[in-house]
Amino acid sequence: MKGSGSVFSLFNHPEQIIYISITLLAAFTLHEFAHAYVAYKFGDPTAKNQGRLTFNPLKHLDPIGTILIFIIGFGWAKPVPVNRFYFKQPRLAGVLVSIAGPLTNLLLAFIAQGIYIAWAISAAQVPVFASGLLMTMVGLNIVLFVFNLIPLPPLDGYRIIADLVPNRIRPKLTQYEQYGGILFLIIAITPLSNYTITPLFNTVVPAIRDALTFIIAILFGL
Repeated sequence: MKGSGSVFSLFNHPEQIIYISITLLAAFTLHEFAHAYVAYKFGDPTAKNQGRLTFNPLKHLDPIGTILIFIIGFGWAKPVPVNRFYFKQPRLAGVLVSIAGPLTNLLLAFIAQGIYIAWAISAAQVPVFASGLLMTMVGLNIVLFVFNLIPLPPLDGYRIIADLVPNRIRPKLTQYEQYGGILFLIIAITPLSNYTITPLFNTVVPAIRDALTFIIAILFGL
């Protein structure tokens, strides 16, 4: 999802493929599970009835979307089905269901960063594999957090905005939704990402990583 420029260099570093595969397996599975779980808690059994309220990665991974990550640097998981008809407070429930996925990725990054820091403090040296895996989990989950909050369909950020805007604006938003999806694809899979998504990641991801480190230091008195 970082863009296609550096994807092919992965094949020169097989360990990176292992790090990314493990990270995406956990990140995609827990991201989609979070959507399903929150929707279920607000009364929507749709995802549960379709077998999506599970930690089984096979229920959440999209074969094509997963393969494309390693080919073009962009991919996706199976979206969790949500039926807003079941929500007593559709706007509130909609926002919380949408944001649950990205927040789960942020939590995974926080946990991985915490484990790495604790390990580094308690041991003379963190094993190379563990260090590489944990740092990949931190970086990639922050990327997924930021990426999914971009306010373009079909991303979670768009759904959050759609639930927050006044009723009079929502029909116009829905009207242009298909065009937003096309715009998103054009940006994501063309060199335009180098002028939009990549600069965003280069600015925001390190800032979030530093913020997580700061919070961990405060919480544990480091």
